[in-house]
Amino acid sequence: MQQKLIYILFIFASVISYGQVNLYMESDKAEYNGKDIVNLTIVLELNGIDLEPQTRFQLPDLSKFNIIGSGSVTNTVIDPATNTLITQKVSRIALEPKKKGKIKIGSVLVTLNNRIYKTEPFDVNIKDIIDRRSLASNVSNEVYLNMEIEDREVYQDQPTVAVLRVYSKSMDNFRKVKDVRLPSQENINVHTISLNKSEIDPTGAGNMASQIVAVFMVFPNEAGYVEVPSVSASVSSYSNKNKIVSNKVKLNVKKLPEGSPECFKNAVGNFSVNVYNASKEKVEVKKPIHVIVKVSGEGNLPDMYLPKIVSSPDYEVFSPKITTNVAPGTTGMKGEIFANYVVVPKKPGAISIQTEQFAFFDPASREYVDLGQKTLALNAFSHDQILESRTTVEKVNEYTNTLLETVDTPVLKTTTLKVKEKSKFHWNILLTNIAILIGLVIVYLLFKTWQKKRALVRETASPKPLGSVAETEREIREKLKTDINDYFSYLENLKDNGDYTRFFDTLEEMDLDLRKQYNQTSSEDFRGFLETQKGSSVAEEYRNLSQRIQIEKYSPLKSAEGIDELLKAVVNLYSRISK
Repeated sequence: MQQKLIYILFIFASVISYGQVNLYMESDKAEYNGKDIVNLTIVLELNGIDLEPQTRFQLPDLSKFNIIGSGSVTNTVIDPATNTLITQKVSRIALEPKKKGKIKIGSVLVTLNNRIYKTEPFDVNIKDIIDRRSLASNVSNEVYLNMEIEDREVYQDQPTVAVLRVYSKSMDNFRKVKDVRLPSQENINVHTISLNKSEIDPTGAGNMASQIVAVFMVFPNEAGYVEVPSVSASVSSYSNKNKIVSNKVKLNVKKLPEGSPECFKNAVGNFSVNVYNASKEKVEVKKPIHVIVKVSGEGNLPDMYLPKIVSSPDYEVFSPKITTNVAPGTTGMKGEIFANYVVVPKKPGAISIQTEQFAFFDPASREYVDLGQKTLALNAFSHDQILESRTTVEKVNEYTNTLLETVDTPVLKTTTLKVKEKSKFHWNILLTNIAILIGLVIVYLLFKTWQKKRALVRETASPKPLGSVAETEREIREKLKTDINDYFSYLENLKDNGDYTRFFDTLEEMDLDLRKQYNQTSSEDFRGFLETQKGSSVAEEYRNLSQRIQIEKYSPLKSAEGIDELLKAVVNLYSRISK
């Protein structure tokens, strides 16, 4: 009877422990200075396998703070003592207080199995607020960078995508964010996806608008907890330049599974290897040929070790020239890498060129794939064998090609008439080559006769002064020169009338006419032209002004003062360019 009671008590204890929920929120300290950041940590612990949150964390009213960063991580372990699955969800929020004094932070709500759980509210004490003034117009510095990485648990050398957002309450601050510098660290490889600014999202966190300024891939090259360093950018105004820094993000980098092939190095993704001979001529002993080792696929393609050509007594191999053609994909960098090897055969006969064994880890299937060695079979000939194998027509063709290469005329580019080697006898090609030679001789003699006659006529004619090349070029530019002042007057009228649509259309038309004046088709070519002719400062000012025009054009709120400042900057820069 006593054993039955003990057994029943154990059953009740397991039922009580099964499905236990623990939710709490805490701050890193209770009292803060005005310059400190309030860090809130929300922890949800679930003991059991049938517990799944039905909603996300519902935050309390945080209108007395500016949300400058947030992040979350989920950890799952099994308690060996009770054999119970424990899931822990941790979220952190970084807040900047707007006012001093005692501020109450309310409860966080979450729904599990149709039941609402909440945390206990608590107070934080904020001392004097320090007014941050970093912009030239003495407005509050309300520009923040936040780096967001959704997938924080990856394998070693597997990519994860990072998104960099800038937050601000003022739309005017977005155009001042420039010079984004991506993180650099030994244990990560970073590759840019895009540095183009997105449309401004007015519904950002903490009643602030947001804009994506950079998207990039992070490849952690070591296992463990890897911290992605902060991303920096500059906030430029008319009088000074300030630096802003984003948050840091910690990644949980999983070690690659055991049982990797001996030839595996660091390739993670999905790849294929191909070897081929790029030389079209017959392989001759002691004559170099080009052998290409092509690796294509998607993953850590730019950072992995490529399979090399194995050394052999049958041939001599030299260091390759690497050509990369990659672009961002969905699961990594996608494209092709070509390793161009110069190989010199040492003996006639059959030659087998082999690469090193190559293996990669596929994160989708979580398995290693061994591609083994790739082999290129060639048949090398000696010089005498090459000569003996040529037919009479091929020898005539070789002689014709040599003549066409050495005897070139200014009338006809004869090197394009070279005849490729053929395996069969073609009388048409032979007759065509003879006819071409006779025709070239006749054309050459006629051309020399015409040159002599033209020289006699030129001597009898009186010379007419044509002027120097610089004078002629100056005259042409004066004819094509755009009257930039007419555009300035028209833009001033459009600004005064408030017709901003036609104002920006006229700006684009003026920029296009000015680029045509200097024979530049695109803005990128024009910046390069300005850097050469006017200096790097003018080119940089042109790039910044073009970006500022685009931001003002698509801004939902346009002010007369902002358009007036923009017009002054346009008149100042374009007047200097058109001189």
